[in-house]
Amino acid sequence: MPRTRWRGARAAVLAAVFVCAACGLVYELALVAFGSYLIGDTVGQASIVLGVMVFAMGIGALAAKPLQSRAAAAFAAVELALALFGGLSVLGLYAAFAWLDLYAPALVVTAFLLGLLIGAEIPLLMVLLQRIRAQAAGSAVADLFAADYVGALLGGLAFPFLLMPVFGQLRGVLVVGLVNALAGLALVFTVFRRELGARARLGLTAGSVVVGLVLGYAYLTAYDFEVTARQQLFRDPVVHAERSAYQEIVLTRSIPLVSQGVTDLRLYLNGDLQFSSVDEYRYHEALVHPLLRGSRTSVLVLGGGDGLAVRELLRYPDVGSVTLVELDPAVIRLARTEPQLRTLNRDAFDDPRVRVVNADAFQWLRLGRERFDAVVVDLPDPDETATAKLYSVEFYALVRTALADGGRMVVQAGSPYFAPRSYWCIEASIRAAGFATTPYHVDVPSFGDWGFVLAAAADGPPALGLPTDLPPLRFLDQETLRTAANFPRDRRRQELPPSTLLHPRVLEYARAEWRNY
Repeated sequence: MPRTRWRGARAAVLAAVFVCAACGLVYELALVAFGSYLIGDTVGQASIVLGVMVFAMGIGALAAKPLQSRAAAAFAAVELALALFGGLSVLGLYAAFAWLDLYAPALVVTAFLLGLLIGAEIPLLMVLLQRIRAQAAGSAVADLFAADYVGALLGGLAFPFLLMPVFGQLRGVLVVGLVNALAGLALVFTVFRRELGARARLGLTAGSVVVGLVLGYAYLTAYDFEVTARQQLFRDPVVHAERSAYQEIVLTRSIPLVSQGVTDLRLYLNGDLQFSSVDEYRYHEALVHPLLRGSRTSVLVLGGGDGLAVRELLRYPDVGSVTLVELDPAVIRLARTEPQLRTLNRDAFDDPRVRVVNADAFQWLRLGRERFDAVVVDLPDPDETATAKLYSVEFYALVRTALADGGRMVVQAGSPYFAPRSYWCIEASIRAAGFATTPYHVDVPSFGDWGFVLAAAADGPPALGLPTDLPPLRFLDQETLRTAANFPRDRRRQELPPSTLLHPRVLEYARAEWRNY
């Protein structure tokens, strides 16, 4: 073989290594990202996926040893299998989660199969590379792994910045599966075609057709599958669903009963209920109005992108400005445009007193210099790594620096009944940040017994009461609020250590306590 051809053949092998490495990393990232959307435990999902896949890659490398005598055909077969299983991996996991309730074992099996196939690639590619031109083992390994690692960089960047925005998660992985199959087949049917016998060529051709048809059909039907699977997760019809850069947003609307005539609009973020229109007023009245007994000219709301807490704030004419910091602009957009949600929040975001800032609350507080009379902390529960930092001592210390003299803060703190350790850990974290606290709880039927913490940077706990100019409310009154400060014997204060950035205890408590519900 002429030297120029050697160079072209070696370049083709290294290009295949590059593409296959990119595809392999996309499969890994897709499993981690999908698990984070469904389960919320990013660190746990990443640990399971990466641990199982790396272990399986070692097994796959050993399993490829007997295949080295037929390296070209074996490599093409491995790439077809990897394209099929990798391309269908997210779709299969969604089905296991929605219909079978077998997500965890399905994840382990999927990660193992993908790792097994990825692990078999490198030994086979090494054999093919050496067949083109024998060289020292160290040099061959250096060339191979250089292409592999650079390809992994491409896959790592392509997944969040190209595949997810353009194709979405289901279709993005299917596209990668097709690319994976084409890369493997192109290498074998061009550079190593003479090594394939007639039976191998026929088998690989038939396999290519089957894999292409399956992945193509899955691509065309991915949207319908996603709609059907998503609806399986919710009791009411889904009227809006989107996957933003941060989370999955789902809005459901019940079919009103003839006898009651009540429609229940529900918002879910990553599968967690945020409100039910039937009883959300109980939650938001209890969250907002006790806070406004004090100064309230300028109010900061952290979270609350549905606009319902802002709605309650705007009922006071002397509230001069409301600044809402919400990470996800898609939630704000939904609250501004969805007709029934706009009716529920009374077009709160159209009020000239309201300013919306799309930013991470933690970082915004770190960089901010503004001070507020009152702060409403209405953030998602601390059952994910990303939200646990928003329930830490460090976070509440940042809120304290944003409070004007005499200012007060209220925090939604979860359920003191279903998750008592989480609740009292949040309260302890607020106290550790220098606040005096007054815990209280009310019944919200959609959530159960739900708790809040009123806090002030003062010598004693802030008084729990209602403003003298209280607007008409549907649920809360002074007597109800007085009762809310009392906790039954089996749910009274627990002295727990606070949660910090380096030791997010609240995350540990939340996962353990909510696992049974």
